[in-house]
Amino acid sequence: MNGTDLLADRFEEHRGQLHAVAYRILGSLAEAEDAVQEAWLRLGRGDADEIRNLGGWLTTVVGRVCLDMLRSRAARREEPMDETFVPDPVIRPLSQVDPEKEVLEADSVGIALLVVLEMLEPAERLAFVLHDMFAVPFDDIAAIVERTPAATRQLASRARRRVQGATPAADPDLGRQRQVVDAFLAASRAGDFEALLALLDPDVELRADAGALVRGAAASKAVHGAQAVAEQAAMFSRLAVFARVALVNGAVGLVTVPEGQPLSVTALTVADGRITGMYILADPDRLARLGLPELKE
Repeated sequence: MNGTDLLADRFEEHRGQLHAVAYRILGSLAEAEDAVQEAWLRLGRGDADEIRNLGGWLTTVVGRVCLDMLRSRAARREEPMDETFVPDPVIRPLSQVDPEKEVLEADSVGIALLVVLEMLEPAERLAFVLHDMFAVPFDDIAAIVERTPAATRQLASRARRRVQGATPAADPDLGRQRQVVDAFLAASRAGDFEALLALLDPDVELRADAGALVRGAAASKAVHGAQAVAEQAAMFSRLAVFARVALVNGAVGLVTVPEGQPLSVTALTVADGRITGMYILADPDRLARLGLPELKE
C-alpha cells in the first residue's frame, strides 16, 4: 500500500464525523458531501505528515469550507430565509433503529433544530455547531471565524439562546412517537377531522417546502394552529394511503410514495402525545436527489 492509499484510509476513518459536522452546519446533504470532498483535496495538497491531530485538522478545514459556503449562500440570497424552507432530511427504515442511539441523534440533528440554525448568521451557526455539538475548543473556532476566542464564545452563546427559545421540546421515546404518528395516519386516511384536531397541539407549526416551481394547493406554505393544520391534512387525505412510517432525522416521520415516486417527506415533532411541528419537503428536484430507502407499510 502506497502513501496515497494510507492517507485515504486515514481520511476514511474520519469521513462519517466530517459529514456529520458539515450536514449540521449546512443543512444540505449534497453540500455536506462537497465540503468533505474539498477537505480531502486540501489534505492531498498539503503535508499530511506534519499534521499531529488529523481529525482535529480535518474538522477545522471542513468548518472553514462550510463557513465560506454559508457566506456565499447568504450573499446570493436577496431576501431573508423563507419561512417555508425545510432542510434536507435523513431517512432510514424504522427497522434499522438502535433506540439508545436514536435518542441522541434526535436531540442533535432534528429537522426542527436545523430550521432554527438556518436563521442564524453564518459565524453564529458555525460556532454553535462546532462547540455545542462537537466540543471543538473556542480557540480553534476563533481561527476559522477570524475573531477572538471571547468574541467566538459570544457567537455561540447568542446562537444557543436562539436555539433554546425556538426549538420545540420533543418526546425522545420512539414508541410513543410511533403511536401518535400511527393515529395521525389513521385519522388522515379516514378523513376524521376531529381526530386530527385532537392529535395536533393548539400551537402546531407546519412548514411545507415544495420548491419554487410548484403552484396551487401543493405550493410552499407556512401554517400555524391546529385548525389550519388539520384543514391542510384533510385536503391531502387521499394521499395518506401512500404514506409510510420511517425514521426522519432520528424521529418517527412519514414518506409519501404514490406509485413508487417520492412525493414528500414529513418530519414530525411529537410532545405530550401531540404533534407540535410538521416539516414537509415536497420539492421534486430535491426529493429526487435524496435516494430514499425502500419502505414497507
